[in-house]
Amino acid sequence: MRAYLQKYTSAAPLAVFRVIFGLMLLTSTVRFVASSWVRDLYISPRFFFPFYGFEFVRPLGEWTYLLFAVCGISALLLAIGWHYRLASVALFVSFTYIELIDKSTYLNHYYFVSLLCFMLIFLPANTMFSVDAWQNKALRAGQIPAWCLDSVRIIVCMLYLYAGIAKLNSDWLLHALPLKIWLPAKNDILLIGPLFNHLETAYFFSWIGCIYDLSIGLLLWNRHTRPYAYASVVVFHLLTSLLFPIGMFPYIMIVTALVFFPAAFHQKLIDRVCRLLRLPSAIIRPAGYYRFPAWLQPVLHAVFIAFFAFQITFPFRYLLYPGELFWTEEGYRFSWRVMLMEKAGYTQFTVTDATGKRQIVNNNDFLTSLQEKMMSTQPDMILQYAHMLRDHYAARGFTHPHVYVDSYVALNGRTGKPLIAPDVDLAKQTDTFRHKSWITPFDNEIKGL
Repeated sequence: MRAYLQKYTSAAPLAVFRVIFGLMLLTSTVRFVASSWVRDLYISPRFFFPFYGFEFVRPLGEWTYLLFAVCGISALLLAIGWHYRLASVALFVSFTYIELIDKSTYLNHYYFVSLLCFMLIFLPANTMFSVDAWQNKALRAGQIPAWCLDSVRIIVCMLYLYAGIAKLNSDWLLHALPLKIWLPAKNDILLIGPLFNHLETAYFFSWIGCIYDLSIGLLLWNRHTRPYAYASVVVFHLLTSLLFPIGMFPYIMIVTALVFFPAAFHQKLIDRVCRLLRLPSAIIRPAGYYRFPAWLQPVLHAVFIAFFAFQITFPFRYLLYPGELFWTEEGYRFSWRVMLMEKAGYTQFTVTDATGKRQIVNNNDFLTSLQEKMMSTQPDMILQYAHMLRDHYAARGFTHPHVYVDSYVALNGRTGKPLIAPDVDLAKQTDTFRHKSWITPFDNEIKGL
């Protein structure tokens, strides 16, 4: 381990990753603003679902546009490598804050982006091909510690591996669920659409997707299989983008996988761009080695060891909870479980009090259509919404309100059944990391990890 920590490698792959990653986040930020999603998702809603433990993250109203501006400017500064350290901190804080405003907008790739932004705070991605390196000769270096580049590769491999492990379940492999529900809806796609009407296609995609996720990290890391593996990355994620509306995630994974290519490949990219932009040669192929200050090295090593130890163990926290994970979703988020289930739900809330007052709630009065859709299948969001209703009606004359819900959820095409017993007063329940005993049993079995 000591020998590995003293090993150096070219800074070119990390520099190229910094540029492309920053430009993609800039594009994504501009796309959000231009599509009016900022207002629709973060300003217009009356109520937001904070993550447990992050209730201090509050919506900012019209100031949300400023938050997105900070995010976009930080992404641009990161890409060009100007005030890199400050930009990476600002990007991590602003992007993660946006992600934490409302649980109903959670996506795995937002979490992945936050992790990459956090890592870049500590990594020397601006020692070449950056404005900082152009302005500061002391910063220029063509060689960086090898672990800095490998840490990015490891987090990519972990995402794929854990996504593959999550697919080792009976619904995915033995019943082709939920793909056999989703694919027929895409049968109007030119040329390949008719294939999606066949059950065999759903099984083929299910098994190929599982094998791909479990193996692609190793195949990318191996120099002999890397070109073919990267071709499969491009095909897999372009097909995913065509079939499912998951935003920038497929493209982020396509460009991120470039970090596995050798330094010569990235150096050629830098050389071509620099010739096009007529940039000075000093920042194209700088000599020397980048060395962290002696006092900082053990601190950074400890930070990344703790970071990866957490990332390795946290996705398995679901083992601490009883019941079916897909039903309770206790430990589901932040565990790289990507598009594993089709879950549809219906909820109707009733608020009463001891004086006989009774109100059947119209969810449209409080939630957007997206929020209602996400809330109706996730017990912790149902509880948060019930608490909001309790406080709302208490302020309007209800005495110690009781909140009940009729909730029906269908998981992967199964017949819908109550998610929460209708006689449970949600106003009295508390949200903790402990198992929510008021969730009804699944009374079915999905075998697997």
